[in-house]
Amino acid sequence: MMIKIPQQVIEQFDNWLDKDKVPVGKQNLFKKWVRYYLDFCHKYKHHPQNTESLPLFINKLRGKKQSKQQQKQAFDSVLVYYKIFNIYHDWSKEKSQREVNQTIVSYTDNWGQVYNQLSNEIKVRHYSPKTYKSYSMWVKKFQYYVSNKPLEELSAEDVKKFLTYLAVEQNISASSQNQAFNALLFFFRNILKKEFGKIEGVVRAKRRPYIPVVLSRKEINLIIGKLRYPYNLIVKLLYGCGLRLSECMNIRINNLNFDTLILTIHDGKGKKDRTLPLPEILLSDLEQQVDTVRKLHLKDIDADYAGVFMFNAIEKKYKNACKEFHWQWLFPAKELTYVPEKEESRRSHLHVRHVQKAIKSAVNRSQLTKRATAHTFRHSFASHLLQANYDIRTIQQLLGHRDVRTTMIYTHTVQSRTIKESKSPLDFKE
Repeated sequence: MMIKIPQQVIEQFDNWLDKDKVPVGKQNLFKKWVRYYLDFCHKYKHHPQNTESLPLFINKLRGKKQSKQQQKQAFDSVLVYYKIFNIYHDWSKEKSQREVNQTIVSYTDNWGQVYNQLSNEIKVRHYSPKTYKSYSMWVKKFQYYVSNKPLEELSAEDVKKFLTYLAVEQNISASSQNQAFNALLFFFRNILKKEFGKIEGVVRAKRRPYIPVVLSRKEINLIIGKLRYPYNLIVKLLYGCGLRLSECMNIRINNLNFDTLILTIHDGKGKKDRTLPLPEILLSDLEQQVDTVRKLHLKDIDADYAGVFMFNAIEKKYKNACKEFHWQWLFPAKELTYVPEKEESRRSHLHVRHVQKAIKSAVNRSQLTKRATAHTFRHSFASHLLQANYDIRTIQQLLGHRDVRTTMIYTHTVQSRTIKESKSPLDFKE
């Protein structure tokens, strides 16, 4: 429900509209924008008589795809509202149409350019799209916290206050606070070209000891039994090879080597490659899956599709690679994806959300006492290897961890001894 404006304020506002010679036909529009402005301030806890609330309001309108003309109209309406309370600002001086537009643009587009630059910097470094999504989220939260402060005025003190605010008032986790710090460090160094040095005196969120959820083989088999094709095979790979869900979905036919029973993971987390032993027990299932993909590929070729989605610039180097069989996804999406700008249809891999939804449903129907997700199978892979006395360094290599300390979290659940031979836990006898 929109906030109600006191009658006295409405009368004073009408008087100022007359003084400013606002046409009668536009006066209702001015009143509408002021109501929107007051409602915005009430909802987001901004003081309506603080001039710093205006650029935030305009920025909100811009985010809602309001036109420049509508933004200017709202801008002018709030300036009239300020006059009621004798709030004077540089904006209240007479300016040309061009100057007013530049003022609005400076508040709405100054930060807007940041996200294009952020995207470019991340792409240049070949970081994951998830990294951009995460970093841009924290930069937007920081932008909101500093109330669209001009970029050149941002300092280490702003970062310090923001991180403390996240820990004290927002009560976020230690990992989220560290993520925010890394995002702002990247933002300062690569976008603002500044170094904010050592941040001292920040209230840190307390890091709680984390022990991963681990399923037993019986629980894993129960979940797999509740899954339909192809999700049952996906979960077998997640557990059998210790894969992240994104790594599993990005497997292409050429990543499988049936002769040596080796699975190659390209561009895993941190853009690292690694090789893993394929579970012998899955050999028949995987060969059938490859045959299924082959039949689908022939249908796509007959339908004159544009190929599968490729990565980086490989398609420019090898123009026909996207239609070659060995580049096809091991778990292709059921439908082709239409690309409007190129007016063509491409084949993507199965969406991770579909897999997550299937796993969640199977876990619920299994009525387990543990909370399990797609990543739980990776935890179980590592823990079961430790239970089988695998060396921690071997497990680190199989998981693709950069630091062995990350792998050490699994020692909280089991004890291990060193052995030499590597084997998938899916091939262990129950």
